[in-house]
Amino acid sequence: MKNKHITLKASERKQLEALLAKGKLPVKVFKRATALLELDRGKTMLAVAQTLGASYPTVLAWRDKYREQGLKCLYDAPRSGRPIAIDGKQRAKITALACSDAPEGQYRFADTHRQRSLCEYPN
Repeated sequence: MKNKHITLKASERKQLEALLAKGKLPVKVFKRATALLELDRGKTMLAVAQTLGASYPTVLAWRDKYREQGLKCLYDAPRSGRPIAIDGKQRAKITALACSDAPEGQYRFADTHRQRSLCEYPN
């Protein structure tokens, strides 16, 4: 254990310890917080990687992100992604139709029947 890979401020250390003491954390946040504390205590990146079951490059990335962002590095940035195409009412109608019984005299829904039903009640 030569020199520390990072040096946490006392307030950051306290924050991380309080976060870990909570008990309910996403695994990503738990691992990142633990890694930062261990690196601050002087453990090597390889030792931290082995302890947490992460790769060396992952621990290196966590360290670099901490240096750039501080404790914001514990959480992922929001991801873009496909915008929602249907609203809650439409989703509820689709779910109700999918879970309903087949029409009288039919063994099961035909896809065309579902499509016609959805077209009759678009909103």
